[in-house]
Amino acid sequence: MAKTRSHHVVPDPNGGWNVRKGGANRSSGHFPTKVEAVDAGREISRNQRTELFIHGKDGQIQARDSHGGDPFPPRG
Repeated sequence: MAKTRSHHVVPDPNGGWNVRKGGANRSSGHFPTKVEAVDAGREISRNQRTELFIHGKDGQIQARDSHGGDPFPPRG
């Protein structure tokens, strides 16, 4: 199975929100609000053509955006 390239918007235990590449230990960016983190995450995800996973405060995935990481994109 191919490894999915992804970015995640996750809550920071010390407050605020982080954008983190899937499998990474370090954050790609820290933001005071979720809205700012989601905006930055979408931009990073578009540039790197990855899946974006948006998590809630409980850590559960609330939303998902695809920016080119689809294994089988539909034909239009």
